Amino acid sequence: MSWDLLWSLLLACALVYLGVQLIRFVRADGDLTLLWAEWQGRRPEWELPDLVAWVTGASSGIGEELAYQLSKLGTSLVLSSRNADKLERVKNKCLEISNLKEKDILVLPLDLTDRSSHEAATKKVLQYFGQIDILVNNGGRSQRSLFEETNLDVYKEIMDINFMGTVSLTKCVLPHMIERKQGKIVTTSSLMGLGGVALVSGYAATKHALHGFFNSLRSELAVYPEITVMLICPGPVQSNIVENAFCEEVSKKVENTGNQDYKMATSRCVRLMLVSMANDLKEAWISEQPYLSFCYIWQYAPTWAWWLTNKLGYRRIENFKSGLDADSSYFRPLEKKSN
Repeated sequence: MSWDLLWSLLLACALVYLGVQLIRFVRADGDLTLLWAEWQGRRPEWELPDLVAWVTGASSGIGEELAYQLSKLGTSLVLSSRNADKLERVKNKCLEISNLKEKDILVLPLDLTDRSSHEAATKKVLQYFGQIDILVNNGGRSQRSLFEETNLDVYKEIMDINFMGTVSLTKCVLPHMIERKQGKIVTTSSLMGLGGVALVSGYAATKHALHGFFNSLRSELAVYPEITVMLICPGPVQSNIVENAFCEEVSKKVENTGNQDYKMATSRCVRLMLVSMANDLKEAWISEQPYLSFCYIWQYAPTWAWWLTNKLGYRRIENFKSGLDADSSYFRPLEKKSN
């Protein structure tokens, strides 16, 4: 074989390899480390059964789906949110779809803003199960409003729920994990914890705060290698997060939530969250394209990221004002609301 032919074959192989990787990236719905863990890493079915997981925000959306998938794995559950009736509904479905028994699920209504109640709630969980293996800080609210039109009370409320409530509950659970020298602290952040876009300034601020806090906490807990601090960063996911989002006033709700069908299925997002937990990933990005590409651009070329974000900011605002979902601006042209 001549050298020219050998080099041609090597070049062809390299081009095929790059082509395959490009296709995989275009079709990716998680960061490369997460997808590698899903392919070659530890399985949730091996790592998560027979543990006790406390899930906040468990009455709807990602938290509800987490309860269902964890129950199928045989994970005992503590289900928390402010709505006790919805929690009972989630509990009953968990019992229907899994082998868990009544005693394996504790419904524990909890208000993240009532920080004085968190220590008593933690004691109740420990009295009931004797341990907390996984704390999933999933409770929180989003935002859809322009800063110039938004009352400052909204920023106080969203910070109390998303940041202070999460920090408070973590502070109550952490001593137990330190005593046992093991545990997983999993916090549902967002891609908005990595960057920022129009209409979510308060929400993005809380997620940036969570990243700063938990990244620092992880460093403080380095002496406890079996205590894992994880940040999960989903992009747009099918849930009622927009329906429950803050607007210009604390008491006001979003009037037009827009179509959510184009977003990632909640079941897929939660599956990747479980993969992250099973493999003790420190941070995981869970999103389909083009949002996933923005994560890499924000990470490695922030100047380009802000240029692109600003270009799309007008579409995002106009789509929202037209009664469409603001996130649709990232892959659709400006749309007009039909009559």
